[in-house]
Amino acid sequence: MALSPHDILSRYWGYDDFRPLQLDIIESVLAGHDTLGLLPTGGGKSITFQVPAMLLPGITLVVTPLISLMKDQVDNLRDRGIRAAYLHAGLTRSEHTLVFDRCRLGKIKMLYVSPEKLRSDLFIALLREIEVSLIVVDEAHCISQWGYDFRPSYLKIGELREYFPATPVLALTASATPEVVDDIMVRLGFDARRVFAKSFSRENISYIVRNDSYKDRQLINILSSTAGSAIVYVRSRKRTREIAALLKDAGISAEHYHAGLDIEDKNDKQRAWKDDEVRVMVATNAFGMGIDKPDVRIVVHYDLPSSLEEYYQEAGRAGRDGKESFAVLLVAKTDKGRLTRMISDAFPDKDFIRRVYELAGNFVEVAVGSGYNMVYEFNFALFVKTYGLPPVPTRSAMQLLTQSGYFEFIEEVSMQSRVMITAKKEELYGISFQPDEEAVFNVILRSYTGLFADFVYINEAVISRRAEVNEQRVYETLLKLSRMHIIQYIPRKSTPYLYYTTSRELPKYVALPLAVYEHQRSRLERRVEAMKRFAFVDDECRVNVMLRYFGEKPEQECGKCDVCRGRRKRSPVPDSLASSLLYMVGQRPRSLAYLINESSCRKDDVIAEVRRLVARGVFVINRGDMISLSSHADNS
Repeated sequence: MALSPHDILSRYWGYDDFRPLQLDIIESVLAGHDTLGLLPTGGGKSITFQVPAMLLPGITLVVTPLISLMKDQVDNLRDRGIRAAYLHAGLTRSEHTLVFDRCRLGKIKMLYVSPEKLRSDLFIALLREIEVSLIVVDEAHCISQWGYDFRPSYLKIGELREYFPATPVLALTASATPEVVDDIMVRLGFDARRVFAKSFSRENISYIVRNDSYKDRQLINILSSTAGSAIVYVRSRKRTREIAALLKDAGISAEHYHAGLDIEDKNDKQRAWKDDEVRVMVATNAFGMGIDKPDVRIVVHYDLPSSLEEYYQEAGRAGRDGKESFAVLLVAKTDKGRLTRMISDAFPDKDFIRRVYELAGNFVEVAVGSGYNMVYEFNFALFVKTYGLPPVPTRSAMQLLTQSGYFEFIEEVSMQSRVMITAKKEELYGISFQPDEEAVFNVILRSYTGLFADFVYINEAVISRRAEVNEQRVYETLLKLSRMHIIQYIPRKSTPYLYYTTSRELPKYVALPLAVYEHQRSRLERRVEAMKRFAFVDDECRVNVMLRYFGEKPEQECGKCDVCRGRRKRSPVPDSLASSLLYMVGQRPRSLAYLINESSCRKDDVIAEVRRLVARGVFVINRGDMISLSSHADNS
């Protein structure tokens, strides 16, 4: 008897039923249709391709730009007993070969790849040897030049379809405007329009904007008056440390997080936050993607994002369990100017961009006319320091050069140390070890499984403690064992890299297409204006401003954002309030607290009406602050 999607969901994930639209997308994919799933953050996008992957023959290919999350996704699948692997340019040749072999042998169900892998003729040749039953494009807005995070390497996915014309494509994204949705389908060559879209409305989230020049004070007040797990988003790595220290000084448990941290440090901070050992994570936008913590009660943006797409995705990490949560945006008068400056920072002068291109080639020592298909380690911080370049526009220049097809600039590929035993088991018995070397090797054998079949991630600090030797000795021992061909050892590193997709040009031949520079600048200007309207104009429900931006036509106001709440406060006190108070006090004397709790009106309105009735002689306040009807009122 054939398994159903519900059988797979129950067997591997332990859930009884799907979330809204998940099953619709899965059934469309299983029917062989090209499909676009538009599911907000927390909508469960991964399930929509992981379940069909277990029902389809061959391999499901998942293209994703989130290299730092590939390992987490694959590890989670392996923990569920699902065979998965990943490939990107940060892996060694032997690791690539091992994954290729496992694919050929049918030992992989899901293969995650970074988009630049699609430029490799060797990789395409491998794919053509195996059965690819489904192509998944995660973060699909990256394929659209109308999108806020366009990646030129994504355009190769459309070409991939030439080799697999009968294989359906599932495109997934959390946020996209109508023009981006249409562009995704065109660029991926959809045979028909099939869009499954969940409303961008998140009814359990209250969107609040606080306009205050003293953001530190406002942030502490917000976190002190709320409970539960929280994320605070900022725009710079330095500020993550500063704000985390500020919160700790105020007695609020906090940690900081950004892409430049060591992989072990990131993992420790994530674990502490997910396990509620730390309440608040102060982070750049590097934090949150793929982190499944459903009970985040509040997300605060200390700094303004550049677009509503970005804001919506990050704010949407609150309340994924469906319970009441808050998304708070802190703004000050100076933020309008900062938003405007984002445009010039994101699109620096073209001569500056050509200079950055020339200096990048000098930095990695690539001669003009060479470098094609080569990967070079690229320390961005050292690069800007060496040539005295301003970091923000320089990073933008690198990204624009990437989008123009001159190279791929990939930041922060953090890789944990990994080991695989290459010697046969019987060969290990005749090896002569020093006592501390033997202790290190025995700890590895006892602590990690699967060492003879695949690369396994290790932690030198853990091995050091268990073997009772210092970390340097662990490192030296692993290198020695590697030289002896007993193991393959790849030390940990955090390495941004530059991948030349074409040979190095002279700067005068570097041309930025209209679609990359002028058109994208114009679109960024429109996105910035939409963000300004959301943040600084209070004549319309915040949620409705956002929904209209994403192409929806809301029929009513949310009733929960700061604009809607402000309107309720400004609305006149209903005539029924006096009647209600007269009725309650007429039954028997009541306390002011009772009247406030039992009334449907605001506290201040109840107090004001009680005072008015006392002043008119209708109410009197007795001993014990109990409110009763005056004798005049009784007689009347």
